[in-house]
Amino acid sequence: MSYYPVFLNLEGKKTVVVGGGKVAERKIFSLIRSGADITVVSPRLTKRLLTKKAERKIGHLARDYKTGDLAGAFLVIAATDSSEINKKVAWDAPALVNVVDTPSQCNFIVPSSVRRGDMIIAVSTSGAAPALSKAARKELERWYGPEFTEYLNFVKKIRARALTEITEKKTREDFLKSLASEKTLYILRTKGVNPVKSMILRGFGQLS
Repeated sequence: MSYYPVFLNLEGKKTVVVGGGKVAERKIFSLIRSGADITVVSPRLTKRLLTKKAERKIGHLARDYKTGDLAGAFLVIAATDSSEINKKVAWDAPALVNVVDTPSQCNFIVPSSVRRGDMIIAVSTSGAAPALSKAARKELERWYGPEFTEYLNFVKKIRARALTEITEKKTREDFLKSLASEKTLYILRTKGVNPVKSMILRGFGQLS
């Protein structure tokens, strides 16, 4: 099977997760970061999920799954330890559905991913070798370290200034490309964020 890669905007979208164990917990915490409107269907929740329920980050139906629980859902995730329940959830799902560890019952799969602030790098083997996806993700985590979060926040601000303060088009384009040049990323990885910021600000000052 060949998959079409896409990033979804789940802000405010109704999302139903069936299951309240550790696997469901990992999925739910990712969904919380995306701003989804989450309802969890499960008789029990992990301690961390109970905390999120108390914080009103998730809704909770404290019972087993029933047909009708998915009405109006934009996204559905089946993450119980029962293959029969997961299969029923996949059958009932009105739109996008992911069944954990069973690609044949999904119409989308969740890739391994690395998040550095607004930057998300996703890796998938289309379900053929999940372990290889995880190995690639670990390499990417080392290659794109935590310093990229701070650097990306800086780039957003300097890019906004460049779009208004550097009036000559070609000069502006060259400057924006320099923000992700091999030289810039090499300095970021070997010397850290502050030397890169200083270098870019000096260059910006000469152009604006």
